Amino acid sequence: MVQFKNRYLVMEIFIHGERDFIGRDTTRVISSSSISKAIKESVQLNFGECGLALLLGSLQVKYVNTTTKICIIRVSRSEYQKVWSAITMIRSIGNNPATFNLLDLSGCIRACKKAAIKCEEAKYEQFVLAAGDSVGLNFTDARKDSIVKINALDS
Repeated sequence: MVQFKNRYLVMEIFIHGERDFIGRDTTRVISSSSISKAIKESVQLNFGECGLALLLGSLQVKYVNTTTKICIIRVSRSEYQKVWSAITMIRSIGNNPATFNLLDLSGCIRACKKAAIKCEEAKYEQFVLAAGDSVGLNFTDARKDSIVKINALDS
């Protein structure tokens, strides 16, 4: 049996022009399909169609949180540097200016999950400090739901 070697990138997305976490509706801007499309366009622009064809089978956006703007991207081990460099050259998702920040790079999903949960918790704590007493029950449900979704990830 052949085991495919993957790399997992935990990325943070910065949408420029936002004021706070809930400033505008980023649900349409940040989705797995829009992120995947932006990465594929950047790879094709910077590495050509041959570069894009090499990673089409392995590129997958595993997790996206529209509140904290954290995503997990899986790509093959042989092509992760190409994808990473293409991601750094992305300047917009759709028509919204955006940049990516790499938070963690891992070879297994377990370590990636730990890093993503740590980043999610820090983002939610930051939001609680900024919002103060106006944090509602929906927020705590969303927080628990995001942790459950990350823990449900498998290879």
